[in-house]
Amino acid sequence: MTIRRIDVGPRMSDIVIHNNTIYLAGQVGKPGTSVTEQTKDILASIDELLAKAGSDKTKILQAIIWLADMSTFAEMNAVWDGWVPQGNTPARATGEAKLAAPEYKVEIIITAAA
Repeated sequence: MTIRRIDVGPRMSDIVIHNNTIYLAGQVGKPGTSVTEQTKDILASIDELLAKAGSDKTKILQAIIWLADMSTFAEMNAVWDGWVPQGNTPARATGEAKLAAPEYKVEIIITAAA
């Protein structure tokens, strides 16, 4: 069993790869900006992290999305829908949660194939 960690920090790793499955740490955007801007930031980070792991968004298996306020669901989806590859959409869940700081409005957690 091989576990590979990329961008390891004292609290968490940005990427963990196990048995050709990639797990990304929850991604947040620039604090204090709009849901649209935070979602764009997050999706760009996801693209970068998946590339570092040797994968891409067509291989995303699951996305878990947390919104600080479900009333912003449509706003987040407007960005997501323009980014997610049609025909390769992942299993996805979206819920409302209190995030790490009030300046964060969106957090996305990704599991992907290598």
